[in-house]
Amino acid sequence: MRIFEISSTKVSEHQALAPLALPGACQNAYLWISLTREELRTTLPDVQAILQSLCGTQLVDLHVSDLLNEQLPSHYDYTSDYDVLVIRRLASASTTADSAAPPAAQPAQEVATEPPRPTGGPPALRRVDTRPVGFAVFDRVLLSVHPHDILVRDTFADKLMAVAAGGSAPALDERAVSARLPTSPADLMLRVVNHIVDGYLDLRRELSKQLDHWQTELTDVRSRFNNWSALMKARQSLRHLLEICEDQRDAIQDWIDELETLAPASAPTATRERELVLVRSRDVLEHIERVLHHVRRLELDAETAVQMHFSIQSHRTNDIMRVLTVLTAVFLPLNLIAGIFGMNFDTIPLLHKADGFWIAMASMLIIAVVLVAVFWRKRYLARTTQ
Repeated sequence: MRIFEISSTKVSEHQALAPLALPGACQNAYLWISLTREELRTTLPDVQAILQSLCGTQLVDLHVSDLLNEQLPSHYDYTSDYDVLVIRRLASASTTADSAAPPAAQPAQEVATEPPRPTGGPPALRRVDTRPVGFAVFDRVLLSVHPHDILVRDTFADKLMAVAAGGSAPALDERAVSARLPTSPADLMLRVVNHIVDGYLDLRRELSKQLDHWQTELTDVRSRFNNWSALMKARQSLRHLLEICEDQRDAIQDWIDELETLAPASAPTATRERELVLVRSRDVLEHIERVLHHVRRLELDAETAVQMHFSIQSHRTNDIMRVLTVLTAVFLPLNLIAGIFGMNFDTIPLLHKADGFWIAMASMLIIAVVLVAVFWRKRYLARTTQ
């Protein structure tokens, strides 16, 4: 568990929740409580107590179950006091390996870990495995629940502390002009979500390179492509990634719709803050749309490459059959002549002549040459450009 107290000028990390529940704590600041699902399960009473102390409300049981659920898709829900947003992020190799290992003894209420998906195809597609990250956004508290691999949380937390310390720190948002601290729990949540979505943007570059290689192999007439099982797994992974991104888009769109239905704030500062949150929300949505567009294009390109592969193979088969048909047509008259001279009759023209054999062979050769010339002129034997 990591606990951060964030104000407009500084960021402080605390080691325990209890001191923050005292009267007068967290004045002109808000908390970011980040923990894993196991930590939330074991420290739930303390978390509920700090929420009650600072926000005057607690997480409802269904939302606690959602935050603990490792198979929940991306979605958005809300109450009159707080919002809940779940976004599935790309899992790292360590998380996948942990999930594949047999779990230890678990409490009865723990949700079973999602079994590892079958892997195959290009290495980039094997990374299309996800884990949900849950956010509960209060007025003064952001509660984030992560899987065992908390790389996203730690990476963003390090940037947050570096920005608060000043100096040549990396920006919290790579597209931001300034490295200002998040002004509210909603702003902080959107920056973490944007960091998660950027992982999908990085993945699409690897997917493009891998599928471009497969397209080249599929459309090469000299290639003997036979890795159809891996190709089918790759298409299934792309379809799975498409479903993940669609759920993300729907969740962020629901969040934006809810923000737009809120009553206008009376204070100019609150209005400005709300507008900034809306702008950042639309930016995250635009990034998800870009990933969606790219995944759809990759899926279409893979389908087109498969169709082109079969079209090329069909065209190649037609060329082979055309050549065989022409050769059969060339030798058919020759077989006819040979059959006539093979009949068991005593009187056959040229049969008893000394030069009859050569006359028959010359006639057969002339017929063959004439037929080849006719077929070549009609382009039945035209050379195919590779």
